[in-house]
Amino acid sequence: MSRIVIALGGNALGDTPAEQQARIAAAAPSLVGLIAQGHEIIVSHGNGPQVGAINLAFDTAADATGRVPRMPLPECTAMSQGYIGYHLQQGLLAELRRVGMPWHVASVVTQVEVDPRDPAFERPTKPIGAFYDEASARSMMAEDPTLVMTEDAGRGWRVVVPSPRPVSIVERDSILNLLDHEFIVIACGGGGVPVVRDAHGDLHGVPAVIDKDFASASLAEAVGADYLFILTAVDRVAIGFGTPEQRDLDELDLATAQRYIDEGQFGAGSMLPKVRAAMQFAASGTGRRAVICSLENAPLAMRGLSGTVVRADTLLPGPTDGRRVAATV
Repeated sequence: MSRIVIALGGNALGDTPAEQQARIAAAAPSLVGLIAQGHEIIVSHGNGPQVGAINLAFDTAADATGRVPRMPLPECTAMSQGYIGYHLQQGLLAELRRVGMPWHVASVVTQVEVDPRDPAFERPTKPIGAFYDEASARSMMAEDPTLVMTEDAGRGWRVVVPSPRPVSIVERDSILNLLDHEFIVIACGGGGVPVVRDAHGDLHGVPAVIDKDFASASLAEAVGADYLFILTAVDRVAIGFGTPEQRDLDELDLATAQRYIDEGQFGAGSMLPKVRAAMQFAASGTGRRAVICSLENAPLAMRGLSGTVVRADTLLPGPTDGRRVAATV
C-alpha cells in the first residue's frame, strides 16, 4: 500500500465557511478515489487567506473593544488547522460513507521545527490574508511601521511574513501511528505551526508561515514516502506560461528545472515553490520523484497519464509499483 500526502491550497478552499465546505465536498471524491486505488493518504493544506482573516479579526476586535487580546501568528495558524481540519473531516467522512469505505479521519495540530537562524526571518516574503489596493497598503504600513506589505502576482497588495524552511515534523510519530490504524490523517495544515527549540529542548512558536509545499515535501520524507504528488490548478508545469510560446512539460530533471528557474520561467507566488519543493524531494533519496498535476487528474497522474514528473535520474519505477507515495495540492 502506498502513502500519499495531498496538500490543498488555502486559496482553493474559498473565503467563507460555506464556500470552503462546498469546495471540500467537490474535492472529496478525488481524494477518496486515491484510497480506492489502494493508497493511504495524508491531507495537508494551505491557509494563507484563512490565517490572515483570523489574525485580522483579532486585531480588529482588539482595536474596537480594548478587551479582546491580539492573537500571535502561531496561535492563528493553529486555529486555522482546527477550522480547516474540521471541515475536511466532515467532507471526507461523508464521501467515505457514500462509497462504503470503513476508514477514519483525524486532524493533527502539527508543529514544524524551524531554525531560529534561518535568514528568512530577516526577509519577510510569504503573503497572507486579504488583498488591498496600493494606496490602502501604503496607508496601513504608515500607521504600523512593523507591517510589511508587497504586491502579489498582480492580484493586489498583501501582508508578508517570514517563511523559514522546515527542519523536522514534531508530530511525525503520531501521524505514522494513525496511518497504521486506517486513518486518513490531516496534518501540516498551513505548512505547520513554526516552532523553535530553546536551550532546554522546549518548543516555542515564532511569528512566521512555512510554505505548504516545502512542509509537504518534508512530511513526505519524514513518513518514508517514495513519491511526492503536488496537485495544483493546472495539469502540467509549463514554460512560457500564458504566451503563444507556452509549452507544457511531461518531465523535468533537476538540472533542467534549475535552468528554467534561473531563466525566471516560474512565478514566485505560484509555480516556483512547487517546482522547488518537487526538486527537494526528488533529490532527497535514490529513486524518488515528484509529480505536479491538477487535483481533477490525480487518479490519472497515479497511473502516469497526467502531470509533470520531476526526477533526479532516468531509471525510475512507475507510480503504481507498490511503493509509498506523497502528494500535495
